[in-house]
Amino acid sequence: MNRVSRTFALAGCIAALTLKATAEDWPSWGGNDPGRNMYSPAKGFPAEFNPGKFKPNSEEVDMATTRNVQWIAKLGSQTYGNPVIANGRLFVGTNNATPRDARFKDDRSILMALDAYTGEFQWQLVVPKLASGKVNDWEYLGLLSSPRVEGDKLYLVTSRCEVLALDANGQLNGNQGVADEGQYMAGPGKPKVDVTAKDADILWRYDMMDELGVFPHNAANCSVITLGDKLFACTSNGQDWTHVNIPSPLSPSFIALSKETGALLGEDDANIGPNIKHGQWTSPSLGQIAGKQQVYFGGGDGVLYALDTTPVKDGDTSYIKKLWWFDCVPEEYKVGKDGKPIKYPAAEGPSEVNATPVFYKNRVYVAIGQDPEHGEGVGRLVCVDATKTGDITKTGLIWDYKGIHRSISTVSIDPETGLLFIADFSGFVHCLDAETGKLYWTHDMQAHMWGSTLVVDGKVYCGDEDGDFVTLAVAKEKKVLSEVNLSAPIYSTPVVANGTMYVASQTHLYAIRGDGAGSKKAK
Repeated sequence: MNRVSRTFALAGCIAALTLKATAEDWPSWGGNDPGRNMYSPAKGFPAEFNPGKFKPNSEEVDMATTRNVQWIAKLGSQTYGNPVIANGRLFVGTNNATPRDARFKDDRSILMALDAYTGEFQWQLVVPKLASGKVNDWEYLGLLSSPRVEGDKLYLVTSRCEVLALDANGQLNGNQGVADEGQYMAGPGKPKVDVTAKDADILWRYDMMDELGVFPHNAANCSVITLGDKLFACTSNGQDWTHVNIPSPLSPSFIALSKETGALLGEDDANIGPNIKHGQWTSPSLGQIAGKQQVYFGGGDGVLYALDTTPVKDGDTSYIKKLWWFDCVPEEYKVGKDGKPIKYPAAEGPSEVNATPVFYKNRVYVAIGQDPEHGEGVGRLVCVDATKTGDITKTGLIWDYKGIHRSISTVSIDPETGLLFIADFSGFVHCLDAETGKLYWTHDMQAHMWGSTLVVDGKVYCGDEDGDFVTLAVAKEKKVLSEVNLSAPIYSTPVVANGTMYVASQTHLYAIRGDGAGSKKAK
């Protein structure tokens, strides 16, 4: 992910709808589904809402002009992190362009903890920028990772390429950790600051750059996943500023850590490093085949990998062994009609896997794509048989769809209809049959799409770079239910929890309910 600063008719009269509470948290990227399917079984969500109008010369929305909006919270100036909600708190990554703490007014990455029912600020993790600059930590990107919350702990990857475990209560219940939060917030070599009740409580820290020699290209972003006492993370290892050299080709692309201590348990044996095309920005998912767990991730080499979840000792190193692998890049994207290799990042050429693989009914679904800075190009969505072993590039393909453009988005599959939805970077939403790959329809959002679709209550929710938020029907025939504009780009994915849908634009977070709680009718 390179430069992300981009240039950026509210709904009219909207019928009031009643929302049914679901009593379901959304504690991780993908909610409660370790397969990462962007779907929720919740019911009663509105097809329409009015995000309201800003007060004159203000970044505050006049709540009297909203409809079906419970509350709105101001974020930074760039927000790519997807919200997660657990135990009454909402956690979202953003930047520090709207400082919540007078001690920190410069560019920092922020994990913000809010009251999920009121939007009230509770505490935040303040992450200093890396001294190496934007080659590893692009300016003003903010914190990209969606945390994983389990009980009173949460786990995430920071913009400093660290895996952190935090107390979900922050410092509100005292300092439970062993890390020096005052020094961490100040940054290496700087005078440490006092720790307040509004600060994060760091339980442990694993620095992938220091410990593994990882070189993240512009950003580290993985949304980690856990299984038992293990935590799995992609390292974001990539190229340097030359876009040719890979500084750390022997560093792992995927690791397992102890969930309790942060100790390294194992690293992948895929040897992806020498073949990284640019960077690595995927997140892992989990699936179970014949009673045995597998973990999936997309490599910077364009290959989809399935790994064992139990590291195996081999000499001085413990490895997470490959179970199977599938090259998602077809030959015609690698070699032109003239027989010459197509050079990356040409529009008609190869890509890596930046999207999160989705496990569903013994299959894995994922699309290829590139850093959005590279623009549009050819893509491919694949459906792969997860029951096979070894190199399954020729034997594991169930179906593929090449009508999609480059995509960094994760699929949504509706179990009731068997319909699959996915966005591509060119701004098209595609509806296909998850079983066969048959295309039913596409919808042109007319702007780039970074986030993923969310399927809930017979509806498909999605946003685009122009700030348009569209609701489509889950059906074999395309039906647009509503479209509103949030006045800022939408780069994240909507999520639902406990009867509320949360939608983050670059600058604001909207909590949406069908009964209009916390807001008044729009005039």
